[in-house]
Amino acid sequence: MEYVDPLTGFRIDGRRPNEMRQLKAEIGVVARADGSALFEMGNTRVIAAVYGPREVQNKGQQVNSKEALVRCEYRMAEFSTGDRRRKPKGDRRSTEISLVIRQTMEASILTHLMPRSQIDIFVQVLQADGGTRSACINAATLALVDAGIPMRDIVTSCSAGYLCSTPLLDLNYLEDSAGGADVTVGILAKMDKVTLLQMDAKLPMDTFENVMGLAIEGCKAIATYIRQVLLDNTKQLECRRG
Repeated sequence: MEYVDPLTGFRIDGRRPNEMRQLKAEIGVVARADGSALFEMGNTRVIAAVYGPREVQNKGQQVNSKEALVRCEYRMAEFSTGDRRRKPKGDRRSTEISLVIRQTMEASILTHLMPRSQIDIFVQVLQADGGTRSACINAATLALVDAGIPMRDIVTSCSAGYLCSTPLLDLNYLEDSAGGADVTVGILAKMDKVTLLQMDAKLPMDTFENVMGLAIEGCKAIATYIRQVLLDNTKQLECRRG
């Protein structure tokens, strides 16, 4: 299969190599959560809910009482993909992604301002079409802001890959499962600091730098979009208050 048309340069879904899928976000979608958000990247849809800061439920889990305990649970809805096989709760992939999201968000949360407390982040993939890890991080960022959790900066994430000798931004499922290299990056946008870097295949250093640079540009574009979503949400709240 030709993932990039050699004549037009377009990808199989009609995008250019450096073009991101359409973004869509909504804040406050779970009424009983302290903060929540729905985030879409193309056909990938993710919902995140945040509870806390609140009292630590299991004291044995808190290693440092001077900082908040951050917990994360990632799950995929059974209807999110075409694969109808039941996946056991706590499977290896879900556990790994939960850890990645938690560590990425911990780099942004000012945990020292909330000692002897815990923050729970729940993320569920409603529809999967590639880039679920990045979509989860972006949804969690919006949910944390909605919950009023103090943060150093917003965290945004995006992936890029290398197929047909071409760096591609924001891979969809077909591109992601083609067997090429896939680089997922998370950054603190204003601080210009990388908090997440994962790659599932080897690349020459110069190619890797190009692919990673493309992913970082995607992160920055998402950060711009998220800031606009937060600004629009603030204006709506102000209008409701009169």
